[in-house]
Amino acid sequence: MRAAEFASVSSPALLLVNPQASGGRGAGTLSEVRGYFATQGFPVEVVETATEQELVSCVRSGLAAGRRLFIAMGGDGTVQGLANETAGRDAALGIIPVGGGNDFAKAAGLPRDPVAAAEVIVSGAPRPMDLLRARTADGRARWYCGGGGVGLDADTVQYSSGPLRRLPGALRYAAGALLALRGFAPLEISAEFPCGEHPPKRIRALLAAVLNTPTYGAGLRLAPRAIPDDGQLDVVLVESLKVLEVLDVLPRLVSDDEVRLPQISRLRARAIRLSASRPAMFHGDGEILGPLPVEVEVSPHAVRVMTR
Repeated sequence: MRAAEFASVSSPALLLVNPQASGGRGAGTLSEVRGYFATQGFPVEVVETATEQELVSCVRSGLAAGRRLFIAMGGDGTVQGLANETAGRDAALGIIPVGGGNDFAKAAGLPRDPVAAAEVIVSGAPRPMDLLRARTADGRARWYCGGGGVGLDADTVQYSSGPLRRLPGALRYAAGALLALRGFAPLEISAEFPCGEHPPKRIRALLAAVLNTPTYGAGLRLAPRAIPDDGQLDVVLVESLKVLEVLDVLPRLVSDDEVRLPQISRLRARAIRLSASRPAMFHGDGEILGPLPVEVEVSPHAVRVMTR
């Protein structure tokens, strides 16, 4: 099945643009993307969505009208919003990655160049991919696409999505981590595995991450062997490190294929429950999802993504 079977003149693809992605730089390529679709005779309707509420409203209206192809032009947060509305539906998701991170798009093998990504949508086919579903202590349940966690990385998100949001992806995360590290105290984390793959674990943690993709935080290779369509989630537990050790590990997570340390444990499972010794928040795809305890489970092949 090709993209042409998901879009027509009477029911064009809905191209949802986040004008704030990557500090507004990504939206500058919209005219090129729109021009490419026009030269291919590929029907799209462009809508700019400045808030998640606007995005949700547009997708729900599109689904009600029979739209079947929704294209996210933004970062991982935009993709997450679309995935939550189209998961399990008779619809496909296209991605034009113009955000600061784009870790899910990278795991799907999509090019970073916006026009090249549009070419994949036109000529590609839908690939079933997994999502991870997080249920937080406040009763909220939400899918995320790439990586999530608690500890230093969740604190980092609050900086990188706030005062540092206009910095490029990897630099934004690194700067956020340094700011978060100043006042960070390790968490006593308990990890339980409801499906029985591993015995319960309790560690004094720098962070505990639950991933669907090899990277998160704009390219940090925390789970280099993760595969986003294998029906498994990848758990990475990082025990408490000294400040100098963190400063040594961060650049290696970008450049090395797989950082191995005694303080880093990598596990695979279908579900995990994380709790902490003090109040803490869990993030997914750089968005704060809610407080611990959190239960995360894999939803195999929950969404169809246009890929090569």
